[in-house]
Amino acid sequence: MTTFEAKSAELIRPGDFEAHRHWYPKALNATIHPMVNFFLNLTKERMVKRYCHMHPMVDSQKLEEILSYKCKYFLWGGADLLNVTSAGGKRQMVVIENNSCPSGQKSMPLVDDNQEQGSYRLLIERTFKPYLKNLRHKIKGGLAVVYDKNPMEVSGYAEVIADVMQEPVYYVSFDKRSTDPSVEFRDGVMYVRNEAGEWIPMRAAFRYVTQKPWNRLPLHSKTRILNPTIACLAGGRNKMVAAKAYDFYNAELAAFGLKINTPETIRDVSKNEVPLWVKKMGGQAVVKVPYSNAGQGVYTIVTEQELENFMKLEFEYDQFIVQSLVGNYNWSSTTSAGKLYHVGTIPNAKGHTFVADIRMMVSATEKGIRPLVTYARRAEMPLVDDFVPGTDSWSMLGTNLSIKKPDGSWDSDTNRLVLMDRRDFNKLGIGLDDLIEAYIQTVLSMVAIDKMAKTLINKQGKFRMKLFKSLNDDAGLIAEIKL
Repeated sequence: MTTFEAKSAELIRPGDFEAHRHWYPKALNATIHPMVNFFLNLTKERMVKRYCHMHPMVDSQKLEEILSYKCKYFLWGGADLLNVTSAGGKRQMVVIENNSCPSGQKSMPLVDDNQEQGSYRLLIERTFKPYLKNLRHKIKGGLAVVYDKNPMEVSGYAEVIADVMQEPVYYVSFDKRSTDPSVEFRDGVMYVRNEAGEWIPMRAAFRYVTQKPWNRLPLHSKTRILNPTIACLAGGRNKMVAAKAYDFYNAELAAFGLKINTPETIRDVSKNEVPLWVKKMGGQAVVKVPYSNAGQGVYTIVTEQELENFMKLEFEYDQFIVQSLVGNYNWSSTTSAGKLYHVGTIPNAKGHTFVADIRMMVSATEKGIRPLVTYARRAEMPLVDDFVPGTDSWSMLGTNLSIKKPDGSWDSDTNRLVLMDRRDFNKLGIGLDDLIEAYIQTVLSMVAIDKMAKTLINKQGKFRMKLFKSLNDDAGLIAEIKL
């Protein structure tokens, strides 16, 4: 593994914000699509009324209660959703995963041209700032933003926090490869190393640590961290526990006509069992390493060759998830619920349709969970009707824009970014009802994970390791957890 030379914390001061540093060039001057703007400004009551009109079996009172849910641990999330349909034409939004500390601000056109800090400021004002009220442990210390990737976006948060809180903010890298990081914990308090080499205590931190956050950020921290590590282990960065959280919550929701839509998911699968489950799904499936993100550790299997290639790989974890594959109708997984296949983008001038997913970022507010950001990403290659052996299925199905470079750093393939602006939005072939459904599915999955996080913390505020092991008995993962 490449080692990483850690820099000391950079001090960001109020007034440092410069918009051009925190948006992709194509998003900086984009004009938001009127329908997306309308969606983001819809009240909860109107959304509930519309959704229940379209889904008459849904209990409107229960849905309003869910959208008003007060999150305790998972306060800021971003779900990746697929717009799919069945052979009978039943369209739905399917949750692939919900991520704690999601990216997306740098891809979001301004909702109001007069608010140059956009939804960066919205998240800080309505979620981060209220989260710092009534700090139980009165730590005298500063504010930090810690990260391990995505500096374009994370530095934007640091500059906005400095403006909103009217105090300097320590902006510091906390990479898992670093042998001498500028972040450490002493008796549950986060300290960061400044440019003078001094260690400064932090009363709170906004974090964008996405790669195995539980091996650096302790579960029990006196410094208040958004999102706390428990949100990741309960499903925000742990697909295995997320799948169980969705199942438990779906059992509770069934009586109200609601459900988290997911692909058919087989959990706790050892590597040797993978071929059996792939065969059961008709030879097409998706295999996931449960604790990876940014498109890493996801394997789409459509042919025997792709299955063979997967079986030759070595992994540091013992358990996997196998999910039904959503592809073209002719080569999607066969499940008990039938086949689901991609709606895809509107065909381009060459007649090509591409797989696209939608990211819906939401955050906890005093009035419930509200939408913040939405954008889409398309696959590199067009979706074909007949799969030709030797073709790489990931190039047609993988939508994540993150690219891992040989030195271990990250870049993005912005050519495949689909903005919610006047130009790009129409290519997606979605409407207002699809956006409302994507938002409701995101909220349902977020509530499921927050409820799981609450279950994993006992009344004394301690992590219930025995219970966690019963849900996710993977020695490789458990050895990494920093209590």
